[in-house]
Amino acid sequence: MIADASFSAIAAGFIAVAVSYAGPMVVVLQAAQAAHLSAGLTASWMSAIALASGITCVVLSLVTRQPVVVAWSVPGAALLLTALGQYSYSDALGAYIVAAVLAVVLGATGWFGRLMDAVPRPVVAAVLAGVLLPFVLKACGAVVQSPLVGGGLVLAFLAGRRFAPRYAVLVALAAGVALALATGGIAAPSLGWDLSGPVWTTPTFGLPAIVGISVPLLVVTMAGQNAPGLAMMRQLGYDAGDRLMVGGASLAWLVSAPFGSHGINLAAITAGICAGREAHHDPARRYVAGVSCGAFYILFGLFSTTAVALVAAVPPALLTVLAGVALLAATQGAIIDSVTHAREDARAAPHAVEAAVITLAVTASGVSAFGIVSAFWGILAGAIAYAVLGMLRPRRDIHAAA
Repeated sequence: MIADASFSAIAAGFIAVAVSYAGPMVVVLQAAQAAHLSAGLTASWMSAIALASGITCVVLSLVTRQPVVVAWSVPGAALLLTALGQYSYSDALGAYIVAAVLAVVLGATGWFGRLMDAVPRPVVAAVLAGVLLPFVLKACGAVVQSPLVGGGLVLAFLAGRRFAPRYAVLVALAAGVALALATGGIAAPSLGWDLSGPVWTTPTFGLPAIVGISVPLLVVTMAGQNAPGLAMMRQLGYDAGDRLMVGGASLAWLVSAPFGSHGINLAAITAGICAGREAHHDPARRYVAGVSCGAFYILFGLFSTTAVALVAAVPPALLTVLAGVALLAATQGAIIDSVTHAREDARAAPHAVEAAVITLAVTASGVSAFGIVSAFWGILAGAIAYAVLGMLRPRRDIHAAA
């Protein structure tokens, strides 16, 4: 590995981690704040997902000699923005474990691909879009609340997207922090550089939490993260084995769940940084970028308390807008996928468009009937609509579509 190492590959790993902390980690912090978790539990959550991701990146990259990038579930964290506070913390951890066990089984046995084929693609894409969309919309209110910092951050993000797309979130973060400092919005943090680590919490298993968290968390993590992660690797020319990679990431999720980890999965966007040509011109040497990414994740995870203190000094409006722009691309992709899949499906089943819209509307509404979050109801409503509309469809429409 020393002979294969290069500055570009090591830098790619660092950039991937920096992008993760500048965007997806903000979503985790927002979820922790919404659930009123203590600083200790928040630090444990951050440390657990960073360490689990880092160790898995290093192991899988060395074993496969491919730049395998593993991270935490961003749509899963967005899902927990509304779900986590409705259950006890130990019940939430129990729900994570149930979802992780199912993910291990689905990944290691190869059932993952076959199971996803059974769910209509427009419904899967629409539920992911419905989970992410409300969080992006909150950024609009935060801009109105803090127009100078929030608006400047958005303008910086747009400029970054125009001139340096890969670093747009980092540009937005830098601009937001600079504006917050200039306006006196950032308090001086009390930093301590003591090593920190995950804290064990004994999980409990409550049926409402399992139904309300496990099912939608499993769907958005597997369909919204692992599937694009595999596609990204294969698009860049790597023979990505789904059993080893998805199974390995899911096993890391299972082991780290009692420490607060809500979902460990293959990454897509950051995988493009480490597995792309920018990491190294020789694809066979890009695995060093995956190892580098894992090493930086481990380093960041060991100082999670410091990271929490730094973020706590930042104005909430800045974090909300930053998370909104960080999730903008994922939201856009999910919405486009739901429409595209529905239109493709519409050639044989026009009701797919209606099912996708119903799924998106129910999920984005935030409804939580019987204490079960909207993502579950969105999946259920979309699947029922798809099935019922398909059964009631006149035969002449089927022949016309054919």
